[in-house]
Amino acid sequence: MAWLPIEWTRDHRHPTVPGSDLSPGLRIASNVLRALFIALLVVITLRVSMPQNETIWTIYDTPGDVVRMALGLAVCVWLVVQFFAPPKDIQHYRIWFYLGLAAVPFAVICLIAVW
Repeated sequence: MAWLPIEWTRDHRHPTVPGSDLSPGLRIASNVLRALFIALLVVITLRVSMPQNETIWTIYDTPGDVVRMALGLAVCVWLVVQFFAPPKDIQHYRIWFYLGLAAVPFAVICLIAVW
């Protein structure tokens, strides 16, 4: 496989420029759904990673609370980084549109159940 040129493996049917064949409505809808989904995931992660005791200052009472809070903070940082990384091509916008239509209501249901 080392002898194959890199360009040979790329799919040339779909342009990689984000705005070439993408309608503005699809771009706006997919960005809104993507942002809403990631924001809901951040809120759910923050809620789940809070310590089981009354206040945040009591996390040192049990080691599980410290680990849960550290992992939750790491996941939230990763999600915020993903929030500001735009989709790369047209297919990513389409995927986020269809995924967002299913994932956003599910994330809202999970948020209500967790709260």
